[in-house]
Amino acid sequence: MKLKKDNTEQKLRGAYYTPLQLANAMVDLFAAENISKILEPSCGDGVFLDSMKEKNFLKKVEKFTAIELDTQEAHKVKNKYNKYNKYMNVDIINNDFFDFYNQNYKSLKYDLILGNPPYIRYQYLSEEQRESLSCILTSHGMKSNKLVNVWVGFLVACTQMLNETGRIAFVIPAEILQVAYAEDLRLFLSNQYSRITLITFEKLVFPEIEQEVIVFVGEKGGEEKGIRIVEINDLDDFASLDLHSNGYQKMQHVKEKWTKYFTTSDEIKAIQQIKKDARFASFSSFGTINVGVTTGNNDYFSVDKQTSEIYQLDEVTLPLIGRSSHAHGIYFTKSDWKKNDDNGKKARLVVFPSKPFREYALRHTEYIKLGEDNDADKGYKCSIRDRWYIVPSIWIPDAFFLRRNNLYPKFVLNKCEAISTDTMHRMKLNEEVDAETLLLSYYNSISFAFTEICGRSYGGGVLEILPGEMGNIMLPIVENFPEDKKKELLKKIDNIVRNNENIEDALDLVDNVVLIEFLKFDSDLCKTCRNIWKKLQKRRLGRG
Repeated sequence: MKLKKDNTEQKLRGAYYTPLQLANAMVDLFAAENISKILEPSCGDGVFLDSMKEKNFLKKVEKFTAIELDTQEAHKVKNKYNKYNKYMNVDIINNDFFDFYNQNYKSLKYDLILGNPPYIRYQYLSEEQRESLSCILTSHGMKSNKLVNVWVGFLVACTQMLNETGRIAFVIPAEILQVAYAEDLRLFLSNQYSRITLITFEKLVFPEIEQEVIVFVGEKGGEEKGIRIVEINDLDDFASLDLHSNGYQKMQHVKEKWTKYFTTSDEIKAIQQIKKDARFASFSSFGTINVGVTTGNNDYFSVDKQTSEIYQLDEVTLPLIGRSSHAHGIYFTKSDWKKNDDNGKKARLVVFPSKPFREYALRHTEYIKLGEDNDADKGYKCSIRDRWYIVPSIWIPDAFFLRRNNLYPKFVLNKCEAISTDTMHRMKLNEEVDAETLLLSYYNSISFAFTEICGRSYGGGVLEILPGEMGNIMLPIVENFPEDKKKELLKKIDNIVRNNENIEDALDLVDNVVLIEFLKFDSDLCKTCRNIWKKLQKRRLGRG
């Protein structure tokens, strides 16, 4: 992560300006409405004002208030619109929006608030801004932490500044759909708005920063209709959008991720039923899930065979499964590890013992000195240790789960006493859990649907699943399944994975033999979940 001093002024201000085409489309959503008072909380270069002027919208508005923190930009917009004030009531205010909010939220209410709030990480805010952000969130029953971005505070504050039938249209990061720090926000918004529309784009609106955005449209007042996601290809398709059309799903007033609304109402109902069904259990109920070893410098602590030989590290290394490409099948065996090691992969983790430094072998002290010469000890995690080269939390797991994935996340049994870095999660199974039965219960359509629902996607189409999210994946409870059939099925699945064959062949096997024939599940449930998995996977990969 870059330090504040190393970032551009643009990034520190979160100043990524809205394309005029997008501003025009957002303004068009409300052009026919009877709107008196409008607020834009972060007007930047004034693109929304420009759009409203071009469409003669400003002449119909009683007052348009625009806030801008940057003095130069505020003066530019103010000078541009001074000449129009004879027939347009436009007020450009050079101020921090949080200050404006604190001074006016009790007395000023708006019919429409629109714009593109700044995207600024917590660590780049001033102490005063952090305090304001925290107060805004906590005063609305939300938690404040160092992960929260400033746009969250803008959305919450502006929601409060709407009148009882007010509307809001914001360009915000698509992470609102899925990240943990927006859990409270999702619940807050579902309680505040009777109708929510989330407009997503197949193509990036801001390609220069590779940040996927959505347009959030919230409408207060009237009967609750719910929430809907409208997926469009690009800005050209925005013009045909009609806010008055239907397609809403019942809003669930919970903190869960909104990615589930990419599915149909019937599919959501199936997912909810699975969560309540006693025939299923969450991954976390079968054992302890934790991140892999956090070395503080994977490049230094992960070594190949040659480095190990040069510095005589064999006695202080453990077999390592360091990357997704190191996991060839659904078992990580001694031969898998040896293949990685022989091919020159960094397949060993250096684990120096907690004994006096003077007792270390000479070659080991030389490797430690090499790390210090290359500043390996300067990273944050290493620097806070008593002895930077001793990695904590070393324990051998029963299984691994890939953190970042392309087509699907692999769940892999540890058959060679290996360890992983934080590129994978570690799982220690409960005493009564049979490892191979658990392995079999993961590779099915239902559990794969939950990987997409519980995880989050990033630029490039990557699916990331954190330990808590892995723990929420639902698995069918499989008991007393014939041992010979289990081994036969697992062998077939392992071959499919190792040979990079279509994983759906493995899902077909488990769905039919285990879920439908043995557990007597309805085949329609398996089909529904397969559709959910493929739909969400296709959407994610389409952004790759």
